[in-house]
Amino acid sequence: MAHKRNALDRSDEHYTPKILFDTLEITFGTDVCAPAGGVPWIPAINYYDMARDGLTNPWFDVVWMNPPFSNPAPWVEKFILHSNGIALCVVSKSKWFNALWNAADAIVPFPRTWKFERPDGNKKTISFQSFLFAIGKVGSDALRKMPDYKVR
Repeated sequence: MAHKRNALDRSDEHYTPKILFDTLEITFGTDVCAPAGGVPWIPAINYYDMARDGLTNPWFDVVWMNPPFSNPAPWVEKFILHSNGIALCVVSKSKWFNALWNAADAIVPFPRTWKFERPDGNKKTISFQSFLFAIGKVGSDALRKMPDYKVR
């Protein structure tokens, strides 16, 4: 009998671990892709969730973006246009990935040992290599605080 995956297994809900924000030591103006209620350890003054759609609302100040893995393209496009923040995105053979790679002022691989948090409280790694992309001085300077990684 094949194992059935539940809705949580198929979910885009992978919350960035607190250790990243402790390392970056910055406060974001907006978390543009938050779950309902936001993530308590993400240091953002404001957040947009599905009800307050980050794609249709204006972004301000330095943004944090961990877009849905299932459809990052429109988020990446808006992130590049905003040009001020840090994004966490998986490696992809796509136009949006190339555009983000070329637009970024700083790029650092996301540490493979850091685990994402799930809505149910469990922690897990994801199977795809991810990178942190910064556009703008504040985000670029913050990525230089990442331990054991050279910033591109």
